[in-house]
Amino acid sequence: EKLLYEGVLDQLAGDIPRFQRIARACALLDGLSAFAEAAARYNYAMPAFSEQPGIEIVGGRHPVVERQVENFIANDTRLDPTRRMLLITGPNMGGKSTTMRQVALIVLLAHVGCFVPASAARIGPVDAIFTRIGASDDLASGRSTFMVEMTEAAAILHGATDQSLVLMDEIGRGTSTFDGVALAVAIARHLLDKNRCWTLFATHYFELTRLAQDYPECANVHLDAVEHNHGIVFLHALEEGPASQSYGIEVAALAGIPSAVVRDAKRRLRALENREISAGPQADLFASLPPEEPESTGHPVLGALANIDPDALSPREALEALYELKRLTA
Repeated sequence: EKLLYEGVLDQLAGDIPRFQRIARACALLDGLSAFAEAAARYNYAMPAFSEQPGIEIVGGRHPVVERQVENFIANDTRLDPTRRMLLITGPNMGGKSTTMRQVALIVLLAHVGCFVPASAARIGPVDAIFTRIGASDDLASGRSTFMVEMTEAAAILHGATDQSLVLMDEIGRGTSTFDGVALAVAIARHLLDKNRCWTLFATHYFELTRLAQDYPECANVHLDAVEHNHGIVFLHALEEGPASQSYGIEVAALAGIPSAVVRDAKRRLRALENREISAGPQADLFASLPPEEPESTGHPVLGALANIDPDALSPREALEALYELKRLTA
């Protein structure tokens, strides 16, 4: 059998270049058919390439996230010589990172020959896509999360050109507030002054929104949220202008942080907002605070239910408790 196998290989050896060309053609056909199937199934649009600089996306969607949610909110994105940087603000979970990633994915899909998840897309010359997204350390190399963040930012500042697409997600969050703000502002200014690249810059530092006053090509956009019934509703729609607040404490409450911790955080937030920043390197988080808000008692039915021990009730007492609960709901 081994001799027969080796004999077959010897006979085919001369045709190996032909088989390789056939394999490459099959792989290309497989990839193109997958692109076509995705475009037809998910309503992708054919992108238009242009010699004019800029990126314009109408009704852009994230190809992965839109498959995971019931009603994905599509957003428009416009970058041109008069609008080179979008400063994106808004709450955590509001959709900042998703919006940034979908722009990069649309540009990448267009360049590999695929239709894109959007109503329409016009893409000018793009020579590279640079990203600084996420937070992770590198224990094997002895690098902290902040060091990894700065290393990636340095690579962008040294490598991005006026035809590059740059994604910066919450740069400077791995260090103290003042250091982080200073670095974020300096990096944003360098991208505007020196690199002149197409930039999506997401941040929770509202100080950065003032850059739009100094740089006409910098625009503020935000993903909004509204408070409703003591909770928060994310709208996921990209709007012009800076966000009004970050809703960080509300998001923490959604994540299950104990109510006592949330109330304490709100008190400290009010104290920081109302107090002039002292001459120290950071505002004093341990100074005297406003009086604590009383814990919300909620509906009286909840209080009554909390006081009932169902294992200790007789059938008659259980019936009387049920009538009492019904009376409280009236």
